[in-house]
Amino acid sequence: MSRIASAPIQIPPAVDVNIDGQKVTVKGKNGTLQWNVHEEVGVLIDDGQIKIKALNQSKSAIAMSGTSRALLNNLVTGVSTGFERRLQIIGVGYRAALNGNVLNLSLGHSHPINYAIPDDVTIETPTQTEIVIKGIDKQRVGQVAANIRAYRKPEPYKGKGVKYSDEQIVRKEAKKS
Repeated sequence: MSRIASAPIQIPPAVDVNIDGQKVTVKGKNGTLQWNVHEEVGVLIDDGQIKIKALNQSKSAIAMSGTSRALLNNLVTGVSTGFERRLQIIGVGYRAALNGNVLNLSLGHSHPINYAIPDDVTIETPTQTEIVIKGIDKQRVGQVAANIRAYRKPEPYKGKGVKYSDEQIVRKEAKKS
C-alpha cells in the first residue's frame, strides 16, 4: 500500500464531503469542488476522515491511490482555506496593474500584455512589482501563475523577469574580455 494513501484526510468542521460512486463533491466556505476518483481506487468516509485504498494490488492501483489522496486533500484544503501563489516582477520599468478583469503587464516587450483573469481565480496587485493569485483549485492557481510567468521568465544574468516569490534564480557571471 502507498504510504501517502494510508494517511487519512481530516475533514474540517465547516466542510461537507459527499461520495456518489466514484464522484466526490467537497463543499466549504470558499465554494464547491468535484472530482472523479480513478476506478482502481476506493474512497470512504469514516469517523470524520476520508480514507483511500487501492481496490487491487496492481502497481497502477497503488500509485493512483497515493495520487488520489493528494488530490482529495487539495480539494478539502481549497474549499476550507484556499491556495495562493505570489509572483515578483524584477526589472526597470517592469510592472503590473489590474484593470477590471484584466491584468496589464509591462515586461519590456514592444507592446503591453493584457492577461484576461479566469473566473475561478482572483488576482491582486499589492504593489506594481507583486502579483498575488488566489483560488480554491490548486491546479488552476498554479497554472495561472505559470502562464503569467511564461510572458517573461527570469533570466540568469541580471535576474530580470517574473519569478515566484520563493524561487531562487541561479545567477551567471557575464563574459569577461
